[in-house]
Amino acid sequence: MTQLIRTAMILAAGLGERLKPLTDHTPKPLMSAGGLTLLDWHMLRLQALNIDRVVINISHLAEQIETHLKTKWANAPFDIIVSREPTPLETAGGIANARPWLGDAPFLILNGDVWTNADLNLALNRRWPQHSFAHLFLVPNPRHHPEGDFFLDQDGRVSCAPPGLRITYAGLGVFSPALFDPLDANAGRLGPFLRKWAMEGRVTGSLLDGCWFDVGTPKRLRQWQRFMEEASA
Repeated sequence: MTQLIRTAMILAAGLGERLKPLTDHTPKPLMSAGGLTLLDWHMLRLQALNIDRVVINISHLAEQIETHLKTKWANAPFDIIVSREPTPLETAGGIANARPWLGDAPFLILNGDVWTNADLNLALNRRWPQHSFAHLFLVPNPRHHPEGDFFLDQDGRVSCAPPGLRITYAGLGVFSPALFDPLDANAGRLGPFLRKWAMEGRVTGSLLDGCWFDVGTPKRLRQWQRFMEEASA
């Protein structure tokens, strides 16, 4: 799989259950720090990558996200396609549901509730082995996820392993569209498929070089906000 990334998808449809009560009135992708929302930070990263098309799936408080896109990103340098879900689909289901807009080349997937200042241009501007159908970006295990997700060997192969040997999937990855062609909106979560593909030897990975936050709870949201305040001081 060579790097020809022209399309990206931001997963932004979740209910944000762990961020309640904040997400009762504000969707998780519109949580903000450093003067911008999570969604804005992602859009800026994608702009820097010269992406041609951004697909965003939305459901919970969808009108707020649509309004934000129309006002903040009306003149975006890329096409924006909204994949609206009447009720939130799980991650793999959401990607499969948006498959018609993702094209036939590898595409970038970004979880809407993560933030990084990593140089994604540097990370994506590389060649991956021909057997790789997915390339995951991984980070050292954060305190809230000490068991990790996958083992990454020195040759960049991703596999399943017992806790203690694993590191954490950062919520960013490049995927071949062929992986999602057999799936539909009822596919469920992406995690089981990642493990299946890893066991089949289809997955490569690399460490994400930079700061990374999973903004999934009020505590972690505050940590991200403090980090951004200190970075701009």
